[in-house]
Amino acid sequence: MVSTGKVREKIAWREVVPSIFLVFNSFVWYILTYNVFCVILNELNLMGTEKLELFTIYYTGAAVSAILGSKLFPRARTKFLELWLFTGAIMTLFLTAISSNGILANALIAFFLGVSIGIGLPSCLTYFADATTIENRGFTGGVIWSFVGFSVLILALLINMLGLLETIVTLTIWRLFGGVGFIVLSKEQKTIAVQKSPSYWEIIRKKGILLYLFPWIMFSLVNFAEAPILETVFGAEFFAFVLLLEYAFIGIFAIIGGIIADIAGRKRVVITGFVMLGIEYAALSVFSISHVAWYLFLILDGITWGLFSSVFFMALWGDLGENFEKEKYYALGGLPFLLASFVSILISPYAYDIPRMAAFSFASFFLFLAVLPLMYAPETLPEKTMRDRELKEYIEKAKKKAKGK
Repeated sequence: MVSTGKVREKIAWREVVPSIFLVFNSFVWYILTYNVFCVILNELNLMGTEKLELFTIYYTGAAVSAILGSKLFPRARTKFLELWLFTGAIMTLFLTAISSNGILANALIAFFLGVSIGIGLPSCLTYFADATTIENRGFTGGVIWSFVGFSVLILALLINMLGLLETIVTLTIWRLFGGVGFIVLSKEQKTIAVQKSPSYWEIIRKKGILLYLFPWIMFSLVNFAEAPILETVFGAEFFAFVLLLEYAFIGIFAIIGGIIADIAGRKRVVITGFVMLGIEYAALSVFSISHVAWYLFLILDGITWGLFSSVFFMALWGDLGENFEKEKYYALGGLPFLLASFVSILISPYAYDIPRMAAFSFASFFLFLAVLPLMYAPETLPEKTMRDRELKEYIEKAKKKAKGK
């Protein structure tokens, strides 16, 4: 196998650091802020329909703004990203104003919180893609998600000891820190030349996009549809433990997945992840009351999330964007996952009534089925890159043997 150093050696770290910092800060903020938003709504004395309406408004704001942002932000990407970071800090602070009696105010906060998340994410990831090359995008994305995984784990444990107000203030400071840090780090960045921006219709007509998008949609729906059912099986406490510990797995396996994706290709990493997901749900469908199956699920799911985070979140859509403006590619790739989390909210009230064996069997079936289009999907890492690395590794081994003699 090619050494890690060979993967890293071509990375221009001075140019990449601003994008690493930007994406790292943004995902940690998004994950924790959304969790705080959910906690606040669940603790309010609201009717089920009112709570559902607020979540609907939030997701609508995120989806619509992601599409609009992918069209508006490229005009002045860096300036808009700076504004986006500080807007996120303001909206985080507004979470303190949510109350049981202010339905209109709650709706506005939910909508603009969704907007503050969705509008800048496509450009945030495009900024990362433009700062990296296709040969090292997986590894760099893995580095980011390794930081994200361990940071979410540590911050979640710290936040657990704080009150709600202190948590909101902490996340506001985190986002402000991201804004200031990005301004400082991006000062000397070169301006990217204007790139052609294909329409959404042109993008979704591409065979490569569809062959990766359909399995990704299938995975997103299965993942979030099964979450409330898994909670009924594991129990709330163990399920919370599983979710938290998976960030540690992400911290470890995101880099490994990124390295493999830059050496063996994105397609192999993705297929491996889907096979592991299918196995874990198949095991649960047969042995749902077995603690061995529970820990098998924890391990395989954690590894898969680590592999997917460096490829599906970071590298793949940027690869498919080639030399075009990439905002729309990342918006298309991100929206299925972002919106699919709404499925958990819809299913939660009925989770106890859903037959577990049937639910896990269907999940396993659809995940294995998702491998079929991936078999025909194009490899986005150039074949020449893979061959060159294999050749260099062969030459290095030959030199070592020659020296040994």
